[in-house]
Amino acid sequence: MNTLNHWAPTFDCETCSREFNSQNAANQHMNATNHWAPRIECETCNDMFQTQSAADQHMSEYGHYRNYCKPCGRRFNNENNLRAHLNSRIHRGTEISCPFCKARFVSTSGVSHHLETSSCPQAQSLNRTSIAQMVRRADPHGIITNKFIEYPDHDEGTYTATRAAYNGQAWECYICHRQLASSNGLNQHANSPVHQQSIYHCPNQGRNCTKQFVSLAGFFNHLESESCGFIRFENVQAAQRQLTDAMAGRRMIAGVF
Repeated sequence: MNTLNHWAPTFDCETCSREFNSQNAANQHMNATNHWAPRIECETCNDMFQTQSAADQHMSEYGHYRNYCKPCGRRFNNENNLRAHLNSRIHRGTEISCPFCKARFVSTSGVSHHLETSSCPQAQSLNRTSIAQMVRRADPHGIITNKFIEYPDHDEGTYTATRAAYNGQAWECYICHRQLASSNGLNQHANSPVHQQSIYHCPNQGRNCTKQFVSLAGFFNHLESESCGFIRFENVQAAQRQLTDAMAGRRMIAGVF
């Protein structure tokens, strides 16, 4: 057998040095002695475990889940959900204030929505259109604003639903035919930016981000999401302050983004 290499094949235990003449015998041994090699990986480190429960216990104790908030003890399905949680009111608080009424918000996009919807009691003359005009004047090179042949110089007006919008079952948008339960719902839908032209675009041309936005709030929400990697969430607030300076004529947007 040595000369011809006719030895019978052997089957190793996955843990100890014992060998067996058949895989079935090896399996019986490993079952009896719990000698199966660990197969469950930690999501972060190189540790391996026999069971999922043992792996979960380890990852919970050391915060080794891949998408895990250790202070809250919460797991998330993906990195984007974890990032949104870390950038929420729970961890960020309300650090950002309206420059007019000083109401506090979690994010720059929240302040922008507050102003674009004329919700600020100290700046009710501001709305989506007037803010867009100020941003456009500060952005002659179109770094974040789209260039239009003719730019609107007045507010788009307010849509108010009439009985003609009721189709017998619901209040229907004449543009997209979405059906709303009430005339107030239709008014809110029709007066939202959903059917308006995009004014802003992502400045991240280096990575060919083609995202377009109908509102400044949408623009800042995109940057805060870090989805295209152009700017970190914590740096968006500084960019918003500089943009406010640009809108006030103290600088150009070219020096912001």
